[in-house]
Amino acid sequence: MHSPRMKAMLQAMNDNPVIPDRQDEKGRAAEDIFGQNVFGLPAMRKRLPKEVYRKLERIIRDGDRLDPAMADVVASAMKDWAMEHGATHYTHWFHPMTGLTAEKHDAFLTPTGDGQVISEFSGKMLISGEPDASSFPSGGIRSTFEARGYTAWDPSVPAFIIPQPYGATLHIPTYFYSYSGEALDRKIPLLRSIAALSQQAIRILRLFGNTKAKFVRPNVGPEQEYFLVDSRLAALRPDLLLTGRTLLGAPSPKGQEMEDHYFGAIPSRVMSFMQDLEIELLKLGIPAKTRHNEVAPGQFELAPVFEEANIACDHNMLCMNMMRHLAPRHGFVCLLHEKPFAGVNGSGKHNNWSLSDSEGNNLLNPGGTPQDNAQFLVFLAAVLRAVHKHAPALRLGTVGAGNDHRLGANEAPPAILSVYLGEQLAGVLDAFVNGGQAAEGKKPVMEIGVSTLPPLPVDLSDRNRTSPFAFTGNKFEFRAVGSSQSVAPVNIALNAAVACALDDIATDLEASTAAGTLLNTALQELLPRLFREHMPVVFNGNGYADSWPEEAARRGLPNDKDTVAALERYSEPAVMDVFLRCGILTEREMLSRQEILLENYSKTLCIEGRVMADMVRMSVLPASQESLRRSADTLLKTREVLGEEATGTEEEMFSALHSHMTALVGGVKALESAVAAVAATEGALAQARAARDSILPAMQVCREHADVLERMVDDAFWSLPRYAELLWSN
Repeated sequence: MHSPRMKAMLQAMNDNPVIPDRQDEKGRAAEDIFGQNVFGLPAMRKRLPKEVYRKLERIIRDGDRLDPAMADVVASAMKDWAMEHGATHYTHWFHPMTGLTAEKHDAFLTPTGDGQVISEFSGKMLISGEPDASSFPSGGIRSTFEARGYTAWDPSVPAFIIPQPYGATLHIPTYFYSYSGEALDRKIPLLRSIAALSQQAIRILRLFGNTKAKFVRPNVGPEQEYFLVDSRLAALRPDLLLTGRTLLGAPSPKGQEMEDHYFGAIPSRVMSFMQDLEIELLKLGIPAKTRHNEVAPGQFELAPVFEEANIACDHNMLCMNMMRHLAPRHGFVCLLHEKPFAGVNGSGKHNNWSLSDSEGNNLLNPGGTPQDNAQFLVFLAAVLRAVHKHAPALRLGTVGAGNDHRLGANEAPPAILSVYLGEQLAGVLDAFVNGGQAAEGKKPVMEIGVSTLPPLPVDLSDRNRTSPFAFTGNKFEFRAVGSSQSVAPVNIALNAAVACALDDIATDLEASTAAGTLLNTALQELLPRLFREHMPVVFNGNGYADSWPEEAARRGLPNDKDTVAALERYSEPAVMDVFLRCGILTEREMLSRQEILLENYSKTLCIEGRVMADMVRMSVLPASQESLRRSADTLLKTREVLGEEATGTEEEMFSALHSHMTALVGGVKALESAVAAVAATEGALAQARAARDSILPAMQVCREHADVLERMVDDAFWSLPRYAELLWSN
């Protein structure tokens, strides 16, 4: 009789899961289904009065203030559209500080008083809601008995429906804030950061004579990496179900060393999942563009087209939700954890970031004229200043217990923030600083208004996959973000840091020009000074090299190696000033986020510690005990038949099993004691430090012995699916 593990493995290899019937979409072009489940501008244009539509379009395009008088008209049209698409309920969809999304569904029903009901959805229902906020993380902003929290409609992101077999639900993107007005979500500070960045960038554009641009907005394209594991095998792994990663597991005999999975042929079952996912994402107006196998077996990637940062953040959260929701249809569990499997590549989320003005001009695109070149160099200088001066603030966008397993592990950039520019662009800056020759042998330190600074091509250099922050032609790629993380925090930090840098630069240039200095002269004086000051953050070498941390230390670049070290700096005045200066977060909101993130870190490690202890006691030790008994029987029989002198191999096996089992028993006791001690520790920072310094080492000891035992225990007794089975069963 096969064990449950072997039955699951045989089913995974031989069964074909039921694939959803997609005949309605088969053969249809992407543009035909794109946005069909979205109440966007095309749907609004058809259903709203012209004047209401124009006003709402301006609100969405220019960020104008919403007129509450419009709300009833919009709500009525939105309800009719949603009900035509099968919606029976609506929900205010928001992003609390859990790192996930939240929703409370209400029916489109109102009693009439005569025993009947009517469908109703008013402007008041659209604009605001009041979910119970007492059970969401607040970091001390509010007490449990203070339950008021409010959601408010964000008209800049279109409402959408999520169909289900028995009806759809209208989802309305919203903000989430407390009774006393503090932001309890990540959308509010994101929008504040976008506004702050726009305000400072417009000052620069005005200096260059641009009077047309009304705003500047960051655009984001987050690449999403993930693993797919057969759901029948995952069901036998408590660690995968409860923590999203394998806490135990010996390496597979074959991993990624043959480099044959990356960009390889996509397995048919995985392709079915990808196609199913893409259809649903296209219906939701999410421009899914790229799909491919990633480096590790069982690992894949989805990448969208660039969108405005606020929409991109909402869409990425929705994308992760849809991945988790659709995977079971295809017999998979979707793992978004940063390190589901030890010894193979983890998953990241490369945050591609650029700036564009209201006229559609990419401000990070090296121009073909001296004027454009000069403007590009100012924005480039601002980004370098932001990363160099405000690295601890940017590091906060990448913190998390899961991401600690990736950063600096020769598969992801180190926690040291540096900027990769490529040889040509770095050479231009070096010439600015040292007065040498730029590319094409021309001096950049001429009058910039008529300079022949060479036009820079889109592809300035080869890629550097070891850099955490790389310039890739007309955008920067922030590669240190974790796959399970919202991209809101990293973009809040990035927008805030660049806004501060632009403020510094604009203030300097405005003062110079107000004193009668020509802009070109002011730029000639300022840019070399800025590039000289911030060149230490430029590093075009191998970020994985052992020598880089030492070199970075000599350059004065911070290296906050883990989440706790990074979060300890959250409350430093210099870090807080990045967010306080432009009104992105209040001091109270900042300190609350520090506490929430610290608590999340220690809770995560406590959960992982308890799950590991349970797995050791309920699976590993019983299986090892059975193998030990069999080993003892074999040893006794060999002695009876062949005598003492012929039992060397059997004695060695018995001794090794007994030794690792004894060590594992001691290790799991130490782990349980560490978890209990952390849970009893008071203070979020003290608790997080204790978790890092006690739980992680205790888990490592347990894992070392458990993984050795996995290779020694008789296969018939081992109940946990092995790495080879999990990684290669797609």
